[in-house]
Amino acid sequence: MRAALLLSGGMDSIAIAFWKNPDVAITVDYGQRAAEAEIRAASAVCEELCIEHHVIRADLSALGSGDMAGTAPASLAPVTEWWPFRNQMLVTMAAMKAVGLGVGQILIGTLRTDGQHADGTPAFIDATNALLACQEGALRLEAPAIKLNASELIAQAGVPPEILAWAHSCHVANEACGQCRGCKKHYETLEELGLDPY
Repeated sequence: MRAALLLSGGMDSIAIAFWKNPDVAITVDYGQRAAEAEIRAASAVCEELCIEHHVIRADLSALGSGDMAGTAPASLAPVTEWWPFRNQMLVTMAAMKAVGLGVGQILIGTLRTDGQHADGTPAFIDATNALLACQEGALRLEAPAIKLNASELIAQAGVPPEILAWAHSCHVANEACGQCRGCKKHYETLEELGLDPY
């Protein structure tokens, strides 16, 4: 069964690409501020690992909120980078592309520590998997790192530091701002791994 990975170009999805070596990677530019850098990082990883790479562009910035959209967080936001229904949108768009590529399985880089987002929980993964399964193509959704945190995933995957260095984790710009929650998580993860974050 061909597998496709939602590859954002961040540390988590790069680690899963290295660990699971999917047949296909799908990167979505949905109008997020760091889309250009995310695509650049994802493309570099796919070239290195010989993964077929597809980029989907659909400007949904008018529907976003928070750091990634460049607006104030919505009143429902559990964290500043929250974008309404983001993972649902990403999985749906990936499935729309994947079903025509002969893919039967979509991988998403959700971690144990993503549970502060409703769409980062095992319940969300299970419900979305059931939704995909009842539609044409009967795609499956899996989150292979759902029981791990970022440093555990990277260690499990055995990603070389020189490939991990390509990751773009910033939520607000195409160059790392060093201040947003994405950048801080990036630096903290490197420190946990005993790598120099600077």
